[in-house]
Amino acid sequence: MSVDYVIQHAAPTLAGIKTGNLFPCFFSSPQAMVRDLRAINQVLVPRGLRLLPLRRDNTRVLLYLFRPAALSRDLSRGEARRLLRQAGYQDLAQHACLRELKRRLQAGGTFPHEIGLFLGYPPEDVAGFMTHQGKHCKCVGCWKVYGDEAAARRQFAAYKSCTANYCRRRASGASLEGLTVATRLPQ
Repeated sequence: MSVDYVIQHAAPTLAGIKTGNLFPCFFSSPQAMVRDLRAINQVLVPRGLRLLPLRRDNTRVLLYLFRPAALSRDLSRGEARRLLRQAGYQDLAQHACLRELKRRLQAGGTFPHEIGLFLGYPPEDVAGFMTHQGKHCKCVGCWKVYGDEAAARRQFAAYKSCTANYCRRRASGASLEGLTVATRLPQ
């Protein structure tokens, strides 16, 4: 897996304006996957990010790049906690939620709708998607919007601009480390 691929699919998370990104990747072998993830995490983890495999089918892997601090913040909000409980999550600690999400993804079947909470989508939009089964949304961008359409459109534009900027900077020689905004740790 190339650094360019990670930047193309997760620039907003690298920039610190999004909690997480989910994207597929192909590896020639399980050993190649472990090697590549380890190398990328050596750069990301000290800067407050993690790259995890959530589901694997032969050589295809669904990867989750996220900021643990942002995910903890997002999942601790009242509406997010309510949605997770409603979806059947028993333990709402971040590590337990990630373990349950991974279990659900590996089980196959339908994609768990609550995954939007792990990507930084507004809980009202995740709830709207669940309630309306993906229909009757106000607009579609990175997700289906049921709440504040204007705010969502601004966010979609920011993600698109960020990705274009990061791809340009990478093409000019910027490193993954140079493009990854470090998370500020609490004092």
